[in-house]
Amino acid sequence: MLRFMPVGDSMTIGSSGDHTWRYRVWHHLCATYGGPFTLVGPRETLYDKSTDTPDSYAYADPDFPRGHLAGWGEGWQHMVPLIGDAVRRSRADVLLVSLGLIDLGFYTDAEQTARNARAFAAEARTVNPRIRMVWLPVIPNVRAANDEPFAAQVGAFNELLAKAAADLDERTSPLLLASVPETWDIHTDTYDGTHPNAGGEHKLAAAFADAMDQAWGLGGPYGG
Repeated sequence: MLRFMPVGDSMTIGSSGDHTWRYRVWHHLCATYGGPFTLVGPRETLYDKSTDTPDSYAYADPDFPRGHLAGWGEGWQHMVPLIGDAVRRSRADVLLVSLGLIDLGFYTDAEQTARNARAFAAEARTVNPRIRMVWLPVIPNVRAANDEPFAAQVGAFNELLAKAAADLDERTSPLLLASVPETWDIHTDTYDGTHPNAGGEHKLAAAFADAMDQAWGLGGPYGG
C-alpha cells in the first residue's frame, strides 16, 4: 500500500466545514490510482476556529482517511523536529508538503526558512532513504498583496526552495517542486485572502496531483 502524508499549516489542516486539499487529492487518487493507497500521519483533526482547538468530528466524508501532519500556525521550523518520528510511525512513502507562509510571516526570513526545508528533507530521509516528496511553494496571499517587503521575502524564499528541490532531488528519493496554480486569485480561490475555499482546494490538489502525474506517472492528471 502506498502511503501519502500531507504536511502543512492552516491551509492543509483546514477548519471545520472545509473539505481540504488533502481530501481533494484523496478523492482524485481514488479515481485514478490503480493500487491500494491511503493518507497517513500522526494527527487526524481539523481546526475549530470558533474555539481555537482541534476538531475531530467535522469531516464531510466519513470514508476519508484523516491522517496528516499539519497544524494551524505551524511551519517548516515546527515540522523539522517532528517529521522523522512521523515518517517512522506512519511508514510514509510520499510527503505532500505545503509550508512557508507562517515561517515568513512570524518566525524566520527566506534564507533560514529554506535551510529548515533542507533540514526537513534530511530528517525524513534519515528514517526512509527512499521517501518521495512534493513541495509546494508559498502561494499568493493577502499579506503579500499588501506588504511589499513581505512579498519580496516570499519571492526570495520560493527561489531558494526551487534551488533546494533541485539540489536535493535524488534518483532513489525524488523531490518534486509543484507549480503554483497559474490562475490562483486571492479574491476567488480563498475565503479570507489566504485560506482556500472549495475552488482553491481543487487548485492546490491539482498542483500536487499534476506534479506526481507528470514526473512519476502516478495517478493521472487532476480531474477535479
